[in-house]
Amino acid sequence: MRLVVATQKLDRSDPILGAAAAKVRALAERVDELVVLTGSAAPEDVPANARVHEFGAATQAARGARFLAALARELRPRPDGFLAHQIPLYVLLGAPLARPLGVPVALWYSHPGRHPLVPPAERLANVVLSVDEASFPFPSRKLRAIGHGIDLAEWPLLPEPEPREELRVAVLGRYSRIKRIETILRAAALAGAQVEAYGELGVGDNAGERERLRGLGLDAELGDALPRERVPEALARADVLVNATEGPSADKVVYEAAASGVAVIASSPVFADVLPDELRFDGSVEQLAERLRALDRRRRPELRERVAERHSVEHWADAVLDSL
Repeated sequence: MRLVVATQKLDRSDPILGAAAAKVRALAERVDELVVLTGSAAPEDVPANARVHEFGAATQAARGARFLAALARELRPRPDGFLAHQIPLYVLLGAPLARPLGVPVALWYSHPGRHPLVPPAERLANVVLSVDEASFPFPSRKLRAIGHGIDLAEWPLLPEPEPREELRVAVLGRYSRIKRIETILRAAALAGAQVEAYGELGVGDNAGERERLRGLGLDAELGDALPRERVPEALARADVLVNATEGPSADKVVYEAAASGVAVIASSPVFADVLPDELRFDGSVEQLAERLRALDRRRRPELRERVAERHSVEHWADAVLDSL
């Protein structure tokens, strides 16, 4: 089997896009040849049976031209499928070349926001893949829910945290209003918990969000984004990770923390297959504070088992290939 995959970046050290490397590796283990079209790639993350075309350039037009040229070369001989990972533009560019040759096109997309390019990409794709039905922004007969694709080898079960009087809360993700970090800070204050938050600084409408949060006068450490290899350290220090992102978001850090056995309290309904009722809340400060006060601080190996069952990278790769 020969598969072509398009993804933004192939570099497991990247704090935002690093998870794609494990997905590419899992796909490579299941096919005879894998072709990766990407903006840039770290050589150590290129599987042995993969060939990489880097289409990075100074302008979007140049990137598009290089992408199309690379894809056109790889469509002969005809591959068994073309997968666009998270970027609907790859489908808009690639499907007109691939589909007339009989190459099935799959779009992997997990974000509740309705980006303007998603509807036309959905129409052009043969199949749409997402974590959950709710993690795709609108209903589609083409949609298959296949889990998130977490590399459990990267997230080993952590040892029990050292006993301490104060509950320690971890928050990981960009500084954005949609993440509702203020809700977490206020709930932690009510519960007498200490917060360590790390994330990318806000841009656009969220510029200055971290400074706004600091101005609330609540006791919390609000740090910069952590390199991916340091995230386990932050989880090891925590009794619980809290995720309050608005809407049916499937933030991968929830699955990564759960795979590590760290208790997770989250508001999104997407996590119902991993988190029991006592680890979910309705988005309010009051209920989150209640959940924090009642929390069992021990590690939760059963959460890791739930992630392994439906959200492992092996499960994800098998489902991708089954869909093509």
